[in-house]
Amino acid sequence: MKRIAFIKLLLMGLLFFTGIHHLQAQAAPTATGPNPYLAVGVGGSIFQSDYGQLHLIGPTVWVDANIHRYVGLEAEGRLLNYNTRNDLKQSTYLIGPRLSYKRGHLAPYVKMPVGIGLMKFPYNYATGKYFVMAPGAGLDYWMKDGAVRIRLIDAEYQVWPQFSFGVNKPYGATVGISFRVF
Repeated sequence: MKRIAFIKLLLMGLLFFTGIHHLQAQAAPTATGPNPYLAVGVGGSIFQSDYGQLHLIGPTVWVDANIHRYVGLEAEGRLLNYNTRNDLKQSTYLIGPRLSYKRGHLAPYVKMPVGIGLMKFPYNYATGKYFVMAPGAGLDYWMKDGAVRIRLIDAEYQVWPQFSFGVNKPYGATVGISFRVF
């Protein structure tokens, strides 16, 4: 009798330990956020230059690195070389934190990049390198699987506090497309 009880206990233990890996202690998640990703984008920008009151146009490239669900980092380079007068050119190279919230296919975000602004003054009189802060916000549309994103709008209000002729405050918008690299 003891031998049969021992064999039953042994068989039940063996069945328990062979099937335990199929058991899960947690419920399935009810919602998920975007996983970490790296996306590279390209677009076009139009900015109202505070110096010369011109609408400068040019290409923009950016890299979005989503580190954790809503928190990321964005780096961007913008060359405003078109629609100029007297060869005035303005470019910025910025990096900073980015907070986004994905809801369905739409992902609104806010950002606060800082970096360097370069100005080429009219008639090649001078060039300058300045510190730039550029708070902004935007809206991305994620295609079906998130590998392609359409940048519907990205608006920035730049502040160049050490500009040669007083504080320079250009503002503008960018539209474009980005592709997830990983």
